Amino acid sequence: MSDDELIWRVAGGSGDGIDSTSQNFAKALMRSGLDVFTHRHYPSRIRGGHTYVEIRAAAHEVQSRGDGYNFLLSLGDSFARNPQEEAYYGNEEIKPLSENLDELREGGIIVYDEGLISEEDVEEVNLEERAEENDWHVFPMDLRGLAKEHGREVMRNTAGVGVTAALLDMDLEHIEDLMSDAMGGDILEANLEILHEAYDTVNEEYDFEHDLRAPTGEHDTEQALLSGSNAIAYGAIDGGCRFIAGYPMTPWTDVFTILSQNFPDMGGVSEQVEDEIAAAALAVGASHAGAKAMSGSSGGGFALMSEPLGLAEMTETPLVLVESMRAGPSTGMPTKPEQGDLEFVLYTSQGDSSRVVFAPGNIEEAYEQTRLAFEIAWDYQIPTIIIYDQKLSGENTNVDVEFFDREPEPGLGATMTEAELKEAAHDASGKFKRFNHEDAEDNVAPRSIPGQKGGRYLATGNEHSPVGHISEDPDNRVAQMTRRIEKLETIRETLDEEYDSNQTYFGDEDADYGIITWGSSQGAVEEAVERLNEQGHSVKGIGVSDMMPFAEREVTEFLESVDEAMVVEMNATAQFRGLIQKELGRFGDKMTSLLKYNGNPFEPAEVVEGYEVNLADDDREPTAQVRIEPAAGD
Repeated sequence: MSDDELIWRVAGGSGDGIDSTSQNFAKALMRSGLDVFTHRHYPSRIRGGHTYVEIRAAAHEVQSRGDGYNFLLSLGDSFARNPQEEAYYGNEEIKPLSENLDELREGGIIVYDEGLISEEDVEEVNLEERAEENDWHVFPMDLRGLAKEHGREVMRNTAGVGVTAALLDMDLEHIEDLMSDAMGGDILEANLEILHEAYDTVNEEYDFEHDLRAPTGEHDTEQALLSGSNAIAYGAIDGGCRFIAGYPMTPWTDVFTILSQNFPDMGGVSEQVEDEIAAAALAVGASHAGAKAMSGSSGGGFALMSEPLGLAEMTETPLVLVESMRAGPSTGMPTKPEQGDLEFVLYTSQGDSSRVVFAPGNIEEAYEQTRLAFEIAWDYQIPTIIIYDQKLSGENTNVDVEFFDREPEPGLGATMTEAELKEAAHDASGKFKRFNHEDAEDNVAPRSIPGQKGGRYLATGNEHSPVGHISEDPDNRVAQMTRRIEKLETIRETLDEEYDSNQTYFGDEDADYGIITWGSSQGAVEEAVERLNEQGHSVKGIGVSDMMPFAEREVTEFLESVDEAMVVEMNATAQFRGLIQKELGRFGDKMTSLLKYNGNPFEPAEVVEGYEVNLADDDREPTAQVRIEPAAGD
C-alpha cells in the first residue's frame, strides 16, 4: 500500500446499512477524481453478524484490494444475537471493532461509535495498549446519540461519514450531492444536519496529529461505479438477452436481480421459479422458441442444472449460463469467495460434454466476455458458461462510461430465415434436417425456430437422426458426436484468428519468471507483478479467461518463455494448474502453486511473498494463510 492512497473500512452488523453507506462513499470518492476499488465481507445471515466493506481510493489506477487498510469506521453490531462475552459466538456487538484490528496498518485511524461500544468493550480488546504500540489515532464518537438527536438511529452511518470526511480533510460537496440524489424532504434535511454536525464536531473538538488525508485526483472522462454483476448483466443485455429464469442463491442473485429490474423497460421476461432445474429448463425452452436466454446459479444450485445443461448440449440449443462460485463443498461458506468450481463447471453433465467456458478477471472482461458468450452460443449452437466468484460479483470499481458505448447485438446467429429454409435439406417426410452432419459448415447445422415455414423437426435429449428422431445407429452416433465435439476446435480457431485475445498480459514480456492466474485473482497478481519489477525482479504475468476451449497456444507460448512459473488461484486442490497440465501434457515440472482458500481473496503482498518463498533456498513458509504446492517431481 502506497502513502498516497486511502483504504477505508466501514464495519458493522449485517443489516446496519454498511453496503449502501460504503457504495455512496465510494461514489463520492470517485466523483472527486479518484480511482476506487471495493471489497465486501459479509456473513451468511440476514440480520446481525460482523460485516465490512473496504474502499481503496487513489489518484492512480487500483486493480485489487490493498494490503491491510488505514482507516476504520467501527459502528458496532446493532443486530448482534448476543452481546455477552461468554456466548457461543462471543460478544458479537463489538466484533466490528475487535475483529478488524489485526489488519489496521501502523499510524492508522480508528473511529468507533461509543453510543454502542462501551468503555468496558474497549478495555476488553486492549485498544489503548494496541493503539500505543501501533501509533493508531483513536476517535470515539457518539454517532448514535447524534443521529437520534436529529432524526433516527439508523442515520448513525451518515454521522460516521461526516466524521470520516472531517478527519480526512474532505469537502462535503460530493457526499451532499449523492444524498440529494437518493432522498428528499425531511429525511434529506435530517441527514444533512447530522452530516454537518458530525463534521463540525470533529473539527472543533480534535487536533489532527495524523498524516492521513484523502488523496486528490482528476478524471479525464465520465466514470461509473460498477460491480462484476453489473457488467455481466449489461453484457447480457447488449448481447441481446431478453429472457432470464432463476432462483435466488448467493452470490448469483445479483445478476438475476439486475436483469429482472431492467427487463420490463426493454420488453424482456424474467421468471423466478421453484428451483434451479426449472430455471435452466425454462431458459432452454425459451431459447428453443427463439429468444436469447440466460440462467445461472451458484454451487449447489448450479449442480441441479446439469441435466438441462446436457439437454442443451444434445439438442444444440444456444444458451448462456452463469456460475458464481462460492466456498464449498456443499453449502460451504455461501458468502465467501473461492475458485473451487472450475472442474465442476468444465465437466458436469452426462457423457462427453460440449460447452464453452469463459472466466473473466475484471469488470471490463466480465462485460466483454458475456457479450462474446452470447455471440459464440448462438453462432455455434452450444451452451456457453460464464464462471466467476463472489469477489468479482460484489466488488465495485470505476469504469470509463465510454467503454460501454457500443452497438447491441440482437441477432440469432446461425438461425435460418424462411427463404433459406426453403432451399435447405429436408427429409422425405418434409422435416427439416436440423442436425444434418453431412454438410454442416464449421460443424454447425443451422437451426430453425418454431413457427417458421419449412423448419419443422424433432428435438430430443436422446441421440437422434438428422431430423431429430431417436437413433441408436452406430454410424449416426459417431457422426453426430464427432460433429458436436469438433465445434470446440472450430471455436478455438475462431477465437485465435478473428477476436482480440481474452487473456490479459502484464509485466516485462522478456521476464524469465512467470505468474499465471485466472478469474478474479487477476488484479492482485497484476499489482504484485508490478511491485516485483519495481523491486528489480524479472517477472511477467498472464490472466487466463478461456477455460474451454482452452487457450492452448497462448499459455504454451507463455510457459515456454519462462524458466519457472507460479500458478495463483483460490482453491485447495490447484484445479487450474491441473487443467493446464491436462490440456498441454507438460510443464508440470515448471509450475508451482500458490493457493488460498480461507474465504478471503488474495492481497498483492501475499502474491509477492509467495514469489519470494518460491525462490528462497531455505524451508521458509509464507506468513499469510496460503499454501505453496511444489512443482511435479519436487
